Order: sequence, then C-alpha cells, then structure tokens
Amino acid sequence: MKESVSTEPFRPADDVTHHVGYLLKRAQAALRGAMDKVLREHGLTVPQYATLELLAQHPGMSNADLARATFVTRQSGNVVLRGLQEAGLITRPATADHGRARPARLTEEGQARLTTVQDAVYAVEQRMVEAIPPQRIAALLTDLERIAVALED
Repeated sequence: MKESVSTEPFRPADDVTHHVGYLLKRAQAALRGAMDKVLREHGLTVPQYATLELLAQHPGMSNADLARATFVTRQSGNVVLRGLQEAGLITRPATADHGRARPARLTEEGQARLTTVQDAVYAVEQRMVEAIPPQRIAALLTDLERIAVALED
C-alpha cells in the first residue's frame, strides 16, 4: 500500500502553544533556565561556560569564531572574553600576530573551573535526555540538525 503525500501546504496547530517553533523555544528556554541556575552557583553565565568548553576542545579560537559558536554577537563575545580574561580563566595576547584575531586559550584556573562545573551542566543535559525514549535520541538529533540547516541563510 503506497503512502499518500499531501500537496497541501503545512498549517500549524490552531493553538500557538502546539506549534513546532513554540515548543522548540519552550524547550530552549527551559534548558537555558536550568543551565543558568547551575552555572550561577559557579560564577559563570551560559556564554562564558560555552566559551570555556569550546576553548578546551579548540584552543586558540578567535573572538569571531567563539561568538558564532556560542550564538552571540562579536561585541557580546568580546565582552565574554574580557570577563573571562579578567577572572583569570583565559589568556589572550595583547596584540594580534597578524590581522585582528587574538587567539584565546584556557588558563590552568580556567580548565579547573570548567572541570568543576561540567558535572553540573552534564546533569542538566542528562535530565533533558532522560525525558526522551533512548531509541528516539538519534532521530531527534538528526531532526534538530535538519531544522537548523533548513533555516540557516
């Protein structure tokens, strides 16, 4: 039996709270709130934590690359980097070797702070993932990636 494919345009649910975009935003807001709560106990914000995680995996990233990867503007990314540098968690050269990029790296203190906070953040993600049947996780990740690609310019 052949499945019929609708040629009708997609129409979201009548109730806005059942729209895909609304539910994605609700999940994102819940995740952000839970992360804010655990990070606040460690004196970090979500963008600061994300920056530390990225620098642990990719030392030497530039402000522009970090801003893109943490979903903030370059200006906000620079504020995040300055705050982390003032706190002694990252280091950047005073001037750029070439161009304008000043590669950032974790300090020992930055690595220690990241290590301390990771368990709390990973516990938030674990709570989120436990709400989904294990056999559906791979499909969810694939679908979320497809959504992002479909909406990127």
